[in-house]
Amino acid sequence: MNKVKEIFGSMVFDNSVMKEKLPKETYKIMQNTIQNGKRLDAEVANVVANAMKDWAIEKGATHFTHWFQPMTGITAEKHDSFISPDADGKVIMEFSGKELVKGEADASSFPSGGIRSTFEARGYTAWDPTSYAFIKDNTLYIPTAFCSYGGEAIDKKTPLLRSMEAINKQALRILKIFGNEDVTAVKTTVGPEQEYFLVDKETFDKRPDLIFTGRTLIGAKAPKGQELDDHYYGTIKPRIKAFMNDLDEELWKLGVLAKTEHNEAAPAQHELAPIFTTTNIAMDHNQLTMNLLQTVAAKHGLVCLLHEKPFAGVNGSGKHNNWSLSTNTGVNLFEPGETPYENAQFLLFMCAVIKAVDEYQDLLRISVASASNDHRLGANEAPPAVVSIFVGEELSAILDAIETDTPYDTKEKELLRIGVHVMPRFARDTTDRNRTSPFAFTGNKFEFRMLGSSASIAECNIMINTAVAEELKKFADVLENEKDYEPVLHDLIRTTIREHKRILFNGNGYDDEWIKEAQSRGLLNLKTTPEALVHFLDEKNVQLFADNKVFSEAEMHARSEIMFESYCKVINIEALTMLDMVKGSVIPAVRKYMKELADSAMSMAKFSPLADTTYESEVFAKLSAACAKAYDMTKGMEKALENIKTIKDGCGKAFAYKDIAEAMLGLRALVDEMETLTAKEYWPYPSYSELLFGVR
Repeated sequence: MNKVKEIFGSMVFDNSVMKEKLPKETYKIMQNTIQNGKRLDAEVANVVANAMKDWAIEKGATHFTHWFQPMTGITAEKHDSFISPDADGKVIMEFSGKELVKGEADASSFPSGGIRSTFEARGYTAWDPTSYAFIKDNTLYIPTAFCSYGGEAIDKKTPLLRSMEAINKQALRILKIFGNEDVTAVKTTVGPEQEYFLVDKETFDKRPDLIFTGRTLIGAKAPKGQELDDHYYGTIKPRIKAFMNDLDEELWKLGVLAKTEHNEAAPAQHELAPIFTTTNIAMDHNQLTMNLLQTVAAKHGLVCLLHEKPFAGVNGSGKHNNWSLSTNTGVNLFEPGETPYENAQFLLFMCAVIKAVDEYQDLLRISVASASNDHRLGANEAPPAVVSIFVGEELSAILDAIETDTPYDTKEKELLRIGVHVMPRFARDTTDRNRTSPFAFTGNKFEFRMLGSSASIAECNIMINTAVAEELKKFADVLENEKDYEPVLHDLIRTTIREHKRILFNGNGYDDEWIKEAQSRGLLNLKTTPEALVHFLDEKNVQLFADNKVFSEAEMHARSEIMFESYCKVINIEALTMLDMVKGSVIPAVRKYMKELADSAMSMAKFSPLADTTYESEVFAKLSAACAKAYDMTKGMEKALENIKTIKDGCGKAFAYKDIAEAMLGLRALVDEMETLTAKEYWPYPSYSELLFGVR
């Protein structure tokens, strides 16, 4: 325990370090910036930069980097040393406020959706002082936003910070109506649970599909999968536990509040969950977590797979985004209290979320849309592609009572009776959990379960923050003009429930009947990424982001282009990898085995006319037919890929690649059948059994 206390945050330029290293007045200014978003001037930045540099050098740092999150979905960094030449031909260690506040990167080399051309390279990184700097690998990392020469956002952090400002502004208006004059800031908080797979590196290195795409494009199911439910919360293997211990230590050094770790449902699958923190910091921490999952795994001879569906036939990996709103006075705005029926402030914020999710369900779906996540959503292991909200029995009853203007029957919490006298009794929660719901209220937060494992948490939180900010704005516009606002407030809550209750669903989201019911309710069912992305530039969405100053119309068009392009590139890489594996290795290997079968049958017949060669002839015939069909399908896929090159429109190209993705499933089925018929020593790639059960 003492070691944990000693190392936690030891590599972070956090509040305690600032208090020690900065002059009192500078420290106060920094705290005002962190807590209330006040701008820093150049003089203060110089003082902070010098203290940061001295602290970093004490910790062994020799370089610094502006660490940012471009539209690639991963982080980016350019390292500069602290050294500067002096008059004697030696060097001194310097780091200025200018270097802290602003950096420059080649914006044309990152996805920009046309905002930057190849010959227009300049882009800027800008320090985010609300997210602490940290040291990793002898380098001082400075969390930053990334924008183009013209100031347009071409990263994931800038619009997230804008959305946080938008919801802060509108939430404060609502709180002032309720008399909360002491509240000066409202922040969204997030705790992103992270699922991942671990496989042996030697086995991984023999699978080109895992290397190039992060998932298995072919592979017959192992005899055992997750059907016994024995891996979920099971005993953690020593090699995995050693990895988890090292991971915790590295995360704790960087101030990441890694709290919970366990085996997940699928073989070789695991989960890590942190404690809640402010959303932009949670985003930085999650990016660090994904990076360290992979680097720490490598030290243990493992590879961490963050793809949403690395293995067919077992659960894929998600990232549950637990989202809430808190004031700077320590109040969680989604805490119902003992009597939620009488808590008008809670109910109004709840109604804002219900209305936001209903009116902008397309944006929530878009925020989790990717070629990789399409394999997961709606597959009875993750929520369906239909967005809905679970609020539980008690809150549903409260909302029904308000809608119908009938009394709500309050009940005391029931004690949970386990049936064993020696065990203590405890209060049962007022509602169960619903793991099939895309957007579930879980007591004092909402759990958005649709996000994929490899995704940045920025996109979904931008959408949630902005949509809720818009609804709070509309509520405030109505209530601020009323001297006696209570009757208006009651009508506003009741009307919102009545008009948007279609989005509420407490049942089984995996049930096919729910999909039919959702359609009758008028809810969207956007099953694939292209189907979702076509709605991004709908007029209401463009208006939403413009009004809340989160995206300009130009930034939205750029993002739309980037999302379509990313989808196309992923499918193209997968298709080319699959073709290479099937044509270059699978078919030749199967043909060799067919020759072995033919030679064996001939040898047996030669040895004895009565020899039974049924096995050889039947397997030979099946493999021959499968090989011929697979080869024919590869030719069809190659032709389709060539034809796609002539499509100029990004949307049209994405739908063409959607057809390629479906064709790949057909080819995979054939190849997987061939694997089950081919002798193991002839099959060119490690099997699912080796991949999923190879770490002991």
